[in-house]
Amino acid sequence: MTINDYALWRGLHVLAIVFWIGGVAFVTTILIPALRRSGDDYALFEKLEHRFGLQAKFSTQIAMISGFMMLHLSNSWSRLADTWWLWAMIATWGIFTLMLFVLEPWLIHRLLHRKAQIDPAGTMALLQRLHYILLTLSLITVAGGVIGAHGGVWF
Repeated sequence: MTINDYALWRGLHVLAIVFWIGGVAFVTTILIPALRRSGDDYALFEKLEHRFGLQAKFSTQIAMISGFMMLHLSNSWSRLADTWWLWAMIATWGIFTLMLFVLEPWLIHRLLHRKAQIDPAGTMALLQRLHYILLTLSLITVAGGVIGAHGGVWF
């Protein structure tokens, strides 16, 4: 019995996505609401989310490498021309990568820290809304990718 390379890359891809989007779901639906209910501030959110940020950075890059390898091994580059869910995967990955590696460390943390000093509750509400947008985009992409990869047709 042999294990093909494509199956290994797909397994790694799924694990990376589960780790990454599962973390986004936890932060969005459990962590932020709990912090808001307890009255804790943005500083505690930053401390708690920092560890997840490292996990997300690692997971997004594993997802990119494994996705690239699956396209390469299956010579499926032509599928990019007519498969919306592959583009949704790339766009979702791009948004998160931009957020994790550029916007958060260089801009967003400073802006939110200043806003939190003036309006802590408003800052946490804004964070929750932004995370729900990212989670919704992620879940649509995951659903589209699974359905599309298994022969389903969505518009």
